[in-house]
Amino acid sequence: LDQRAEPLRTTVVPLAPQGPVPGGDPARLLARSPAAEYRTGAAGINLPVAARTTHFSEGQVVTALSIAKDYLVASSLEPDVLAGQTVRPARLLLDPDQLAQFDRSVESPADDGRHALAAWVVRFDPRQVSVAEPGPRVQGTLRFAEVTPDTLDVTADHTFTYALRPAAQGSGEPPAASLFTVHRTLHFRFDREDLRMHRAELLTSTVEAGPQACGTDTGGGLRPLLAGAEAPAKTGPALTDPYATDRSGGPALCGALAPAAQPRP
Repeated sequence: LDQRAEPLRTTVVPLAPQGPVPGGDPARLLARSPAAEYRTGAAGINLPVAARTTHFSEGQVVTALSIAKDYLVASSLEPDVLAGQTVRPARLLLDPDQLAQFDRSVESPADDGRHALAAWVVRFDPRQVSVAEPGPRVQGTLRFAEVTPDTLDVTADHTFTYALRPAAQGSGEPPAASLFTVHRTLHFRFDREDLRMHRAELLTSTVEAGPQACGTDTGGGLRPLLAGAEAPAKTGPALTDPYATDRSGGPALCGALAPAAQPRP
């Protein structure tokens, strides 16, 4: 039974640094950060031990977990996706019912709880930022549960740490790198047709990412603050009027990046 997919609900929360963003050599920064023990790339996305549920076989559970992992790789580790060159690897894994919503999020992203691009893919502006070596570090969990006799849910909760530099300025000594951390919680749903077609429905996506300035538009791609940068003084949480009825999205969300999340000096 192929059930119609619901629209994805999106939440993107920028995390503002409390001081200048630490900079330096990428490997050294990683070694002094909470991501020091994380694995590199897809090796950090581990599948749990699969078991059959009441109405799904062990093989079907493995398929659901594998599709979820494929989506995480396609949307947060694929170099061309990170560099803003394509979204195709992630798009190919989505239920057709969600493609129009995805395409609108890419073409005209909006901070409206439905069309935040950063909720679908991790993407940096190639004119501003380049991803440095070593590759992204990843740690997290995948969990599965049967929700109805016809649907399996998978929840992915992962932290991705990227070493970033300012976009190439020509030859010479490369500019200092900095770390950028993205905590993604994705809730996937699979019906039997999704499993057969190797695709996923995304129900919810919550992204917390920093260092970024609060008050920047969170509808589009991520906007990291790079080495040495500070959050503008006035980018605390935005004013939210509980009496206003014309808000397009929910309340403006913003967080403070815990100092312990940054590399040690």
